[in-house]
Parts: sequence; C-alpha cells; structure tokens
Amino acid sequence: MSESTVEVSIATEISDEIIDAFARLTPQLSRSNPPPSREVLEEIVKSEASTLFIARDHTGILGTLTLAIFRIPTGLRAWIEDVIVDEAARGKGVGRLVNEAAIAHAFEAGAITVDLTSRPSREAANRLYQRIGFIQRDTNVYRYTKRYD
Repeated sequence: MSESTVEVSIATEISDEIIDAFARLTPQLSRSNPPPSREVLEEIVKSEASTLFIARDHTGILGTLTLAIFRIPTGLRAWIEDVIVDEAARGKGVGRLVNEAAIAHAFEAGAITVDLTSRPSREAANRLYQRIGFIQRDTNVYRYTKRYD
C-alpha cells in the first residue's frame, strides 16, 4: 500500500462497510467502549458539529477520524477525536493523511486552531502528531464522570 492509493473522504451516509469497520477498529482504540451502533454513526454524520472522515484503499476501510467543530465566545473551535488506524495499516501514512484532511477541513470552516489529545502510551501516534505540526500544550486536562449513586 502506498499513500497515493489511500483515499480520504467524508462520510455522508452510513453503510454496512462503515459499521463493520467500526466493529473492527473501535477495539483497537478502546477496549472499554463498544463499537458505535448504526444509529450513533448516523447521528454523527447528520450533525453539523461533527464530520466523520474515512480512509480507504482497494482493500477497504483502513482508518477513521471524527472532527468536531463548534462555536464558543472566543471563536470557532476544532477538535480531533477518535483517530483509529487499523493495526495492519499503521506506519504507512494513513494517520497522516486522515489528520491532514481533517485539519484542512477545519481551516476551511474558519477554525484557526485544531486540538487533540492522545494518551502518552500511544507513542507512535504522539510522534505522528508532532511530525504533522501539532505542538504539545502545557495545560491540564480534566474529566468529570457521571456518578451512578
């Protein structure tokens, strides 16, 4: 596989191929979250705040990325989430291509920055983000989890 044979597109509808790809790819990103249902994927595709990118070659879907774009008082924000490249396609440029497509889309929409987070244990992904041009920020990331009392 060469980068020139990989095509990155925006999903405009959900097919069985996309559902099957998420069933295969999601466990490669998170073992604690189940793959999204058709309904969830359709909601993502229909939302004005999210864009689902699909990377594929002649063998099928190699990776996905979700870009969230939303307005806040200080400007238009763009955030990359759930970047997944199939283990068999890693190191072959797929992650770079799908990220670059999302960045270009965010800038075309009017965002001036694009943010993402990545666990430190994802060493290859972190190296990729730095090679693309992401700069690690000195910030705290907090999470509040719903409590089930």
